[in-house]
This record gives sequence, structure tokens and C-alpha cells, in this order.
Amino acid sequence: MWSSSSVDAWSRHKMVAFSTRSLKRIKTSCISGFLSAVIGPAHAATETVLYSFTFADGAGPNACLVKLHGTLYGTTSEGGPYGNNAGTVFSITKTGTEKLLFANADNPLGGLIDVGGTLYGTSAGGSTGYGTVFKVTTAGARTVLYYFKGGSDGANPQAGLLDVGGTLYGTTYWGGATDNGTVFSVTPSGAESVIYSFKGGSDGGNPSAGLISVGGTLYGTTYGNPAIGNGTVFSVTPSGTETVLYSFKGGSDGAGPRAGLLEFNGLLYGTTLGGGNGNGTVFNVTLAGTETVVHSFQGGSDGKYPQAALINVHGTLYGTTIYGGAYGAGTVFKVTKTGAVKVVYSFGSSGANDGYEPFASLINLGGTLYGTTAGGGANSWGTVFAVTP
Repeated sequence: MWSSSSVDAWSRHKMVAFSTRSLKRIKTSCISGFLSAVIGPAHAATETVLYSFTFADGAGPNACLVKLHGTLYGTTSEGGPYGNNAGTVFSITKTGTEKLLFANADNPLGGLIDVGGTLYGTSAGGSTGYGTVFKVTTAGARTVLYYFKGGSDGANPQAGLLDVGGTLYGTTYWGGATDNGTVFSVTPSGAESVIYSFKGGSDGGNPSAGLISVGGTLYGTTYGNPAIGNGTVFSVTPSGTETVLYSFKGGSDGAGPRAGLLEFNGLLYGTTLGGGNGNGTVFNVTLAGTETVVHSFQGGSDGKYPQAALINVHGTLYGTTIYGGAYGAGTVFKVTKTGAVKVVYSFGSSGANDGYEPFASLINLGGTLYGTTAGGGANSWGTVFAVTP
């Protein structure tokens, strides 16, 4: 089970369900065991900060980027020009020209997806306090498709959406029949349906990650909490039949998956924030439910606390850890399917100027990896960066 230092200290009344600052406060209370497990060079790549947020144009980007027509788009969970700290939607070119598309974005924690040239996403706040599903054009015109009511329909989505045949699927961390989260669908016209309400027992609860589709079935993870266990990998059909593929035990097998899954060679790969050696894992699960730990982070040079999903680049998996590395500020790493890990880049090499706490997964564009850090940069409010392995 999770220890108190490994659990979200969210206040249930605080409707922005998650922020980079809240996790930072929690995790810095943990003891960082810098073991001598250097697996590959800690600073073997070139990192470039494309943009440092100023707070007025956004702060604390938690989510991955998406490419549309050669430009990258993303969200910040905080900041904005009006002083209400509601987060933003932004665009940035690969050469670092940033543009604020929409402010007062209701604290988006997840990334965006491109559906026919329009960007879709979720936010954790909004006028109801329970989150939204929205769309935004590349010109910055935003429309809220659905306001969550905080009851059986779900509350406070943290993850981005998945488009399957024109219907959008996602998860909420809270809400549902027993307030343990949901899997939901929403049409482009805003009709929302709950596909599955987690009960908070053996079926899991509190999904903080998005979904993937494999053969018409949706797969995801639940994070869990001290009351309901250490998280799960689950499948759910569009008609609402949920199956737990694997329940984490909280030991060497991992605990608390915050990230979504990646299907690779018939296996589902993911990360856990805890478990393993206490610093998180990379794992895979078969569709029949057999789990294998690919790598257990030592908490030192190899990184600590992976929160993001993995990406596949020519058969090698790449990810991030929010702490650890040569300077303790997080890493970009790569791992083979047999578990050989190499740190591609360690944040903190130039103090905080190169960013720290990379919460989000990466995007590969032409052999360069792009991502965000929740903190650091020239103004300490986070960055967009590029790493060339």
C-alpha cells in the first residue's frame, strides 16, 4: 500500500484536482536515495529550451504536446494574463515562437488531441468546479462541449481524450456512482455518457490517465489511493464491461500508475509512480493480465518517479521521470523491451534554467523529442524543451 508521503494531499473541496505545485510539495517530503546505479550517461544529449513561461502567458505545463500543421499545441495548468491562475491553451513553433491561444482555460491538466483540425481537451475546473470537455480552434476560439456536474456523470478529468470513430472517450478522477471516478464518452455535439463508474474496490478507482484503443477495446490505468489499493490496469468495452487485467500489489511490481498505456508488440507498456525499489517502475502487461517489471528505478542517476506515458521511437521506448537524474531535477530516459535503461538527459545541468519536473510524455518529430517541464526555465514557471538524443 501507499505510504502517506506517496499519496496526493488533495483537498476534496479544492476542485482543481491536481496541480504541479501540490505534487511538488508532497514529493519533496520523500527522501531521495541517490544510489550508484548510473545506467548510461546522465547528460548524453543536447537539450534546448524553446520557451520559458512567464506566468502571464501560462505556468506549470503538465501535459504532452500535439502537432497540427507543423505547429505544437499544449496547455498550462496554471497562470494566465488575468490574474485568476486558470491556465491556458498555447501554440509554439519548433523554433520557439509561442502564442497564447486561450486564457481562463479552467485549469486543463491533460493534453490536447487533433480531430479534423480542431483541438479537443479537458479541464479540471470550470463554472461548475467539476471540469469540462472543450474544443478550441487554432485561432483560439474555444467552445465548452460539456460541464461535469460532479455527480454520477463524473468530476475533475485529469487526462486528455481519445477519438474512436468520431466519439471522444476519457476518464474522470472523481465522480460516478460511488465518487471513485469514471470512464465516459462525449459526442462532438456535447452529449456525455458514463461508460463505467469505478466502485473503488477490486475494480480500481481514481483514473488519472487517458485511454488507448486496441482492437476496439479501451485500456487504461487507475491510480488508486490508500483506501482502495495501489492501482490497476483495466480494459473496458464501449458498452461498459470492465475487466481488471492486473492489480498492483504495491511492492516490487509497482504502485500507483498515473500514466496511460502504450501498445507495443502485443503488450501494454506503462509506468508506475511508486513501487519497485520505491521510486517507480516501467512495466508491461499482456492482454491476459500477466505483469512484468521491465525496470525498477533506483532513485538516483537513473531517475525517480515516472509519471508520464511512454512513446515508441523505432522500437525503443522513451519516457520521463519527474525527479532523480544526475542533478535531481528529472530525466528523459530510454528503455528497451528487455529493460536496458539509458538516461538521455538529466535536467538541472544549468541550475533550473533548463527546466525541472517533466511531468508529461514526449512527442517525436523527425528524431527530436519535444516535451514540457512543470517548473524551471528562465522565469521558474516551466518550459517547452527539445532534446536530440
